[in-house]
Amino acid sequence: MNANPLRVHPFHHAGTGSWSYVVADPAGGEAAIIDPVLDFDMASGRTATTSAQALVDCVGAHGYRVRWLLETHAHADHLSAAQWLKGAHWPQARVAIGEGIGLVQARFRDVFDLGADFPVDGSQFDHLFAADEAFALGGISCRTLPVPGHTSDSSAYLIGDALFTGDSLFMPDAGTARCDFPGGSAGTLYRSIRRLFDELPDTTRVFVCHDYCPNGREAACETTIGAQKRDNIHVREGIDEATFVSLREARDATLALPALIIPSVQVNLRAGALPAPRENGIRYLDYPLDTL
Repeated sequence: MNANPLRVHPFHHAGTGSWSYVVADPAGGEAAIIDPVLDFDMASGRTATTSAQALVDCVGAHGYRVRWLLETHAHADHLSAAQWLKGAHWPQARVAIGEGIGLVQARFRDVFDLGADFPVDGSQFDHLFAADEAFALGGISCRTLPVPGHTSDSSAYLIGDALFTGDSLFMPDAGTARCDFPGGSAGTLYRSIRRLFDELPDTTRVFVCHDYCPNGREAACETTIGAQKRDNIHVREGIDEATFVSLREARDATLALPALIIPSVQVNLRAGALPAPRENGIRYLDYPLDTL
């Protein structure tokens, strides 16, 4: 593991149950933002940057320099604030995601009638991480670990001794992410998680992407690989792939679609960019009827 300590600042978005993170090398001041949220009110169609501004304030208070705006996948439950952060505050930062994003774009381009000229190669992002690609945050070494199963583009980021799991592992009492979206696979998710269990030390800190506060407990974001292996209600040691797949698919069959899936996917396929204004100067999100 790295000698440099990693500083992690978590931010919970209660409306969507999402966690965003400011992650920094305190020695050199270089930072990354992971999964920033753009506030969105479904009833009015209004966006706001209150939650994203909290990340900006944290960066400013500590004097960090933001190098990366990292997405763990194209989220279906919140709109990304990556482009607002880049455009309004950190033009030098690179918006990045796993290279599987192209598969997700290809699946949804026709659903949202984005047109044949909408690229499905991930070129909306500044950088696409290959599987196990190494990168750095100041003096701290990092690696991108593909964790497909929830979606085709799901990635986890190992930054120093901390793993940011995206929608793969939740807190142990909440289990794992759903696998019933297009391109999802419970068997694939099981194998992705087993790789994390097999390759990473039990002491590896784990920071989750979502927490929905089961049984009314307070929101939590940090656990360890060892705790996951021991206590995760869906995928702890001793649960084999067939058992997990049966459990996961049965649970997924009871779940409603995320409330913000339609606006979120349209924006997140664009790396967090809102649709271009139409001739009247207004931006629109489309709602496909009787499709999803």
